[in-house]
Order: sequence, then C-alpha cells, then structure tokens
Amino acid sequence: MSQAPTDSRALRNALGRFATGVAIVTAIDPDGQPIGLTVNSFSAVSLDPALVLWCLDNGSHSLEAFRRASHHAINILALDQEELSTRFATWPVDRFAGLAWQAGAGGAPVFPGCCARFEVANESAVAGGDHTIFIGRVENFSEDASKAPLLFHAGRYAKLASAD
Repeated sequence: MSQAPTDSRALRNALGRFATGVAIVTAIDPDGQPIGLTVNSFSAVSLDPALVLWCLDNGSHSLEAFRRASHHAINILALDQEELSTRFATWPVDRFAGLAWQAGAGGAPVFPGCCARFEVANESAVAGGDHTIFIGRVENFSEDASKAPLLFHAGRYAKLASAD
C-alpha cells in the first residue's frame, strides 16, 4: 500500500527496512575536545577522487563543531561494538570518558577494533532538508576483513546471516 510522505513515523519505519552499517563519526571541536556520534547515514560518493558522505540532523548540538572541523573520522563498527554504538547514540554523557582512541588526520578520534576507518578532510557541508550532508575527501583508511560488521535494521541491531 502506497503512502504519502506526510506521515513521518510511517516513512521512518519504511526507511528502516533498508539495512545499514553502523558508524561513529568523530572530530575535534574548536576548543580541542573530541566529539562524536553514532550514525547509519554513511555512503561512498566517488572513488576518484575518494569521497564519502554522512548526514547530521540540523538540530544536533554538535552541528556547528562538525562544520568547523578540518577533518572527521568515520569508524565503521564491528559486530562486537554494539555497546560503543549505544554509548555514542546517548545524550548527554561524556562519550569519551575512559575510552581508548588515537588521533587520526586533523586529530579526529579513531577507535581500535573497527571493521574499517576513514580519516577524511571536511570538503563541504550541504543543506538537505532537516539534515546537513557532510562530504569528505578520504586521506587515510584501514580495514580489518576478519571482523563482521554491526548492522542496523528495522530499529534494532542485526548481524549478517551465516553463509554456512
């Protein structure tokens, strides 16, 4: 049954049928403090040049800090990092308290144990309805092909089905 996009809850539910990976995007704010949040709105844009994007709600308290950051890191979470995802999706808490991380390009925090990490220069921020679309140029990346990704589908965490 087709619906008009005026019912935001129904639209959100339908969008949730698309399984996504889970990432934590990080940066350093203008005061030199680490910031970060959980997202599932990450995508490749181009291979040449290497560009990726992610989206942030315009009502986010960290929007301006991400706009002003020279770099950000996209940490693609592994299946065993659900707790880290929940930590960075919760507000208000000190998300970095007691957490191990290292500085990537531009100081953006990168986490150990991820499936993949992308360190990107903040190229542009484009208005997209009630969100801002951040486009970044990949400067460094790494992957751990032995790790299964953490997925999100229909409002809950999920994992890939076994191929066995």
